Amino acid sequence: MRFSRTSKALGVAAIIALAVTGCGGGGGSNTNSSAATDPNRVISAYSNEPQNPLLPANTNEVYGGRVVELLFEGLRAYDSDGKPVNALAESIETTDSQNWTIKVKSGAKFTNGEAITAKTFVDSWNFAALSTNLQNNGFFFESIEGYADVSAVNETTGADGKKTSTPAPTAQTMSGLAATDDQTITVKLTQPEADWSLRLGYSAFYPLPSEALKDPKKFGENPIGNGPYKFEKEGAWVHDQSISLVKNADYSGPRAAKNGGVTFKFYTDPGPAYTDLQADNLDITDVVPSNALKTYTTDFPDRNSTRPNANNSTLNIPGYNPNFQGEAGLLRRQALSHAINRDEITKVIFNGTRTPATEYTAPVLDGYNDSIPGSDVLKFDAQKAKDLWAQAEKIKPYDGSKPLLIASNTDGGNKEWIDAVANGFKNNLGIEAEIQPFAKFAEVLDLRKSQSLPGLTRAGWQGDYPSLYNFLGPVWATNASSNYEKYSNPEFDKLLKEGLAAKTPEDANKKFNQAQEVLFKDLPGLPLWYRATPIVWSNHVVSAETGWNGGIRYFDIEAK
Repeated sequence: MRFSRTSKALGVAAIIALAVTGCGGGGGSNTNSSAATDPNRVISAYSNEPQNPLLPANTNEVYGGRVVELLFEGLRAYDSDGKPVNALAESIETTDSQNWTIKVKSGAKFTNGEAITAKTFVDSWNFAALSTNLQNNGFFFESIEGYADVSAVNETTGADGKKTSTPAPTAQTMSGLAATDDQTITVKLTQPEADWSLRLGYSAFYPLPSEALKDPKKFGENPIGNGPYKFEKEGAWVHDQSISLVKNADYSGPRAAKNGGVTFKFYTDPGPAYTDLQADNLDITDVVPSNALKTYTTDFPDRNSTRPNANNSTLNIPGYNPNFQGEAGLLRRQALSHAINRDEITKVIFNGTRTPATEYTAPVLDGYNDSIPGSDVLKFDAQKAKDLWAQAEKIKPYDGSKPLLIASNTDGGNKEWIDAVANGFKNNLGIEAEIQPFAKFAEVLDLRKSQSLPGLTRAGWQGDYPSLYNFLGPVWATNASSNYEKYSNPEFDKLLKEGLAAKTPEDANKKFNQAQEVLFKDLPGLPLWYRATPIVWSNHVVSAETGWNGGIRYFDIEAK
């Protein structure tokens, strides 16, 4: 593999002088013109190869997620501001926040004609939670009574020090989940959780037809759903090239398609995609290359939009890396954080489409607090970074025989900011660092999942549902679905559980923010910035917008 190294002498400003030209930026519009719309036109959109077969409970990365969300419909959906609205749920009720009764709308079907009943949801959720099915999103069912029995695993440590998890369930179904008739689901949680139903619009809770449970891998290549779109034909997923969706004429939910379909074209570099957009050979993208962040509003006048959203970026530090273990390792984590000039990077590289992080969630969420104890570690301080690194050296010398690698996909426009961070490490700490580039985001996730990172990794989180907990539990809780680096702290887990059990959102958020204090003590990952996702579109698109979490609302795109 070829690695790209940035000159040791270059600082942030010099890198940007090479990467960014032009002027302007900010603002934008989500409408194009008053031209008549064509509800049958198929939209072409920027994307990349999904990591896994397209099963809702096994898809927890953005490129697969955007497809799954269009193919399936759950009990709830979220409007553009993140407010949950009922979709397949007729009603969702509770008297004590622990026992829930969900009524499923009658008459709903998958595109193969199979009816969707209460049993469909119960079977799908049990499939997702059962550890032997190896579904990434099984953790989202943690609150349901009996989840611990179906999700149990045995962990062993090999001679190389790596931990291996083996499924060891003691039950096949969750005891707190039942279908009492065709339209009624009853759910008993392990404790009262006032906002539990908020998560029911997330894709892990989508229903699956019976054939998916019989042969998940085969189904995932040609999924049959119940959402606003369906596969254009069998084999519509051409690996490493595209996925073609067409409108589902039988869909009657809250996300009705305003266009004829969406073809996701896979790119390994945002530059060619941007050029294709300028030539009207691509219709929309949510990845603007770094060298266009100052010009996209003038390149696409009246065909751009930028909206703050529930989306963040982090730099994760695997606990299995010897350089960052123990007392010396914690000092080095702190030093790395102080060596990153977040303010300069967000202004110069991202042209204000990012804002420096102050904690681990996102400012658009209720309960956000920019003054969590310990968050001072996010402030750029070159001298403090040097001092902390020197303290660590006295305890245990740093092994700098090889450059510190930062794993990242290159399609997302990440190289420039990683080069800037790497130069900050060189200039402020005296260590060599460089990007470890991958053409596919899925390759980075596979490396993280197998606990095989040689250095650090770029990471981040796009909200699944609007809650502080969603940015903390699935990412940092012990054995959580997206906790690839296997961080674990009992105090953190305890505070999350107390937050879930709180009687009011205000009390819950206090606990979640106390849990963030634990993260700032341990620094399993370094918060970098929050995103205001810019999108641009072609002359064939009349209007487009992103939702509360930064994802393009593809079904809302109007074309001409």
